Amino acid sequence: MTAGIDTPDRRGRTGLDRHGRDLTGNPRVRIVDVEVLSCDWYVLRRTTFDYQHRDGHWSREQRETYDRGDGATILLYDTDRRTVLLTRQFRLPAYVNGHPDGMLLETAAGLLDGDTPEEAVRREAAEETGCVVDAAEHVFTVYMSPGSVTERLHFFAARYHPASVAATHGGVIGEGEDIAVVELPFHKALDMINSGEIVDAKAIMLLQWAALDGPFTRGHPAGRPLGTVTR
Repeated sequence: MTAGIDTPDRRGRTGLDRHGRDLTGNPRVRIVDVEVLSCDWYVLRRTTFDYQHRDGHWSREQRETYDRGDGATILLYDTDRRTVLLTRQFRLPAYVNGHPDGMLLETAAGLLDGDTPEEAVRREAAEETGCVVDAAEHVFTVYMSPGSVTERLHFFAARYHPASVAATHGGVIGEGEDIAVVELPFHKALDMINSGEIVDAKAIMLLQWAALDGPFTRGHPAGRPLGTVTR
């Protein structure tokens, strides 16, 4: 008996080896086998499939996929003061792969964990920054690392008010989170992308959206109801 397949794993899941076996959307792909390599918390699978190339011939391929669930992230901004609200926390994977101290500036984010994307992003904004998001604008949804990770990340934006930035730290202590709340002038945040001080992909994408097509775009009607944040 194998945990996650025949018996529940520590998150209560079974049948994890069935994921992807019934896909029929691409006639050039035939799933042959799905193996669960790990399901300690997230799920690592190895999938064997036949793939038809453009010239018509078929080849047998194997790929590993890391399934951590889908997530959501949000850019909190104040157009009146031209500031954004970010977080700073330790990220071990970045630390072991060349980041000087592993302390990354990011937009508030988290996994959906059964909630809708907007519910999840409102939850994460409250947990990580102390701000309560009344409504949020959906910006886009993307696959962040489609070559190996299944996650889709939903991007949002919402205003916050200066009075809501009373906390300097956030996060769920029971989950080991120790998150600093960082308010920055928007122009400085953009400069920190160029200087390499901001290297988090989701933060970079939302900051550049805000400059090119969002609330800090020249001539943008900053007063439109994109969502507000209170405390």
